[in-house]
Amino acid sequence: MSKLEVDAIEPQSGTTLTIGASGNTITVPNGSLSGQNYPAFFARLDGSQSVSDNTNTKVTINEEYFDTDSCFDHTTNYRFTPNVAGKYYIYGQIWLDTGTNASNFKLGTAMIYKNGALLSINRVDARNSYLGRLQTITTTFIDTANGSTDYYELFGNVDNNTGGSPAFYATSSGTDGYTTFGAYRIGD
Repeated sequence: MSKLEVDAIEPQSGTTLTIGASGNTITVPNGSLSGQNYPAFFARLDGSQSVSDNTNTKVTINEEYFDTDSCFDHTTNYRFTPNVAGKYYIYGQIWLDTGTNASNFKLGTAMIYKNGALLSINRVDARNSYLGRLQTITTTFIDTANGSTDYYELFGNVDNNTGGSPAFYATSSGTDGYTTFGAYRIGD
């Protein structure tokens, strides 16, 4: 067996570099390959966000855990605009709070929007059972982004049975990720 040690490998012409032939197995040690799932981000709501009852509302995800390529705007538009074309796994989770201590949860929705239009939706319908005060709803989707103008946003809707002050919930501890939004590239 031979060993090749170099600092860089570049294609002789064009932009494609081929390593091995069809049917070969290429082994890469754990932790030594990077960039394959970028851009990527994961962020959370760092304080509860008051919302109107039964109204689709953008979640103001405002604290980043990480953002590999600065593609997530966590201060103004609260949106992910990937700068590399490809397929992305996009996910969001919202803790919906009815704002009352009684069992008043009626309907809840988590939605991912692409370019201002609904892309993915998940709903909890408790109209006949009236669940407690808080419910967690997640939604996920795989979509192809153009790498320049496509953008993704997380929206939610909480419908309570009576009164209260609905909100997207975040703990006061400042470390829990109850309402979160994230995405990462999974390929071309």
